[in-house]
Amino acid sequence: MQIATVVIPNLNGMRYLGPCLDSLTRQTRRDFSVILIDNGSQDESVEFVRLHYPQVTVRRFDTNQGFCAAVNEGIRLSVTPYVILLNNDTVCEETFVEELVRAMEMHSSAALSTPFSCAAKMVQMDMPDRMDNAGDYYCALGWAFALGKGKPAADYDREREIFSPCAAAAIYQRDVFDEIGLFDETHFAYLEDADIGYRARIAGYRNYYAPKAVVRHVGSATSGSAYNAFKVRYSSRNNIYLIYKNMPWAQIILNLPLLLPGFLIKMVFFAAKGFLREYVSGLIEGLSCCHREKKVRFQWKNSGAYIRIQLSLWVNLFRRFVDF
Repeated sequence: MQIATVVIPNLNGMRYLGPCLDSLTRQTRRDFSVILIDNGSQDESVEFVRLHYPQVTVRRFDTNQGFCAAVNEGIRLSVTPYVILLNNDTVCEETFVEELVRAMEMHSSAALSTPFSCAAKMVQMDMPDRMDNAGDYYCALGWAFALGKGKPAADYDREREIFSPCAAAAIYQRDVFDEIGLFDETHFAYLEDADIGYRARIAGYRNYYAPKAVVRHVGSATSGSAYNAFKVRYSSRNNIYLIYKNMPWAQIILNLPLLLPGFLIKMVFFAAKGFLREYVSGLIEGLSCCHREKKVRFQWKNSGAYIRIQLSLWVNLFRRFVDF
């Protein structure tokens, strides 16, 4: 019986697929399958995978449907207890799958935790002694950030609870999607992993960091750079949507004194980078996404979860600048 399904979204990533898929063939744990969801690639990605990796299931969209639609298709096709999302621009260490499954099973057996997900330890492809991501966090300024980025990888070997995993390399409990829903395709790309981690936390689940599951990551392989017009616009757009969707109105009002300066600081930052128009247009587009039917319905039974989330938003203000 297979334990996990690895879902790889792909868009014109043929140059990365060989090393990525080869690393999966070397795994110490072999009871998993691989599904590649192609987002309308114009290169030879699909033909390459079908020729060289016939064991991989391939599903192809005619056009780019976005990251969320791609991984959702893979999740729907999966029938295993766990789903592992993996970017195409990654190379996994041999114990990657084994350690992700171990982390989920360990936290499942702990008395005080019900895990939704575990994030892998992502290190930089060209400098594997430097971190790329040790889990994603969200703070009361309305800022999402990756813990440890650019810092020594040796400093991030402690398992811990995180706000949400980066969906570039993470494992999820499959049946929780049936309860909280799949990735929100309104996001298209960016902050969709923070959103689903947020929704899981509202429902009482927790997210963890699994440092023994190591993956090397190129980063920005599809969007092309750390900052570009597409990424800035969608990130600011989705941040507005993330707040509206997941925070009850009382929580939004509580956080406004920090959210407003947080957005202003970001506006100044991106203006200096030459992306002021994209940032502002993204904020405006974000408001257009705020429909009543999209908002997570507040339930009193989740009050304890909302309190824990709010406390973490305040704590993460300090974690943004000092790792602990």
